[in-house]
Amino acid sequence: MTNATGSRLRRAVQAIALFEALKGLAALVALTGLLSLLHHDLHRLALELIGHFGLSPGARYPDILLQGVDRLVGTPARTIMMLGGAYVTLRWIEAWGLWHDRPWGEWFGALSSGVYIPLEIHHILARRHWQGVAVLALNIALMLVLFWRIHERRKEAARRSAAQSNLTRGSTQT
Repeated sequence: MTNATGSRLRRAVQAIALFEALKGLAALVALTGLLSLLHHDLHRLALELIGHFGLSPGARYPDILLQGVDRLVGTPARTIMMLGGAYVTLRWIEAWGLWHDRPWGEWFGALSSGVYIPLEIHHILARRHWQGVAVLALNIALMLVLFWRIHERRKEAARRSAAQSNLTRGSTQT
């Protein structure tokens, strides 16, 4: 791997780290906002929001919002906090590992991107829309960059091992 390629690949991995850290921050903000609303009538608030934008509650996306709110209302706050906290923690651990050039961070990032791919494909097949395709393409791109970095790291380790082996053989022959 040339130095320029390695530098570009390193910057790409750091960009992924920032993206993951921002996802964790966004989840934390959303979790905080959600927890502050738990003692309110969320269904009524969602209906007011839908009405504010002049949408029909029976339309597709407002209906999805209302169904989600209704499911959320039945979920204990402790469960929401634990799941949300786990998601935020995982995103930040991944971001730290990627930013600090840790091999486990690259594996973790590749696997966490890859785990969503079958779900996204299923979602696209059920509801064809460009947003789903964009999310799928982004996750595939992130996974490919991280696997490329893992591959390059292994090639570099093999080169170092071969060079060390050659040095060891050369010193024992003299």
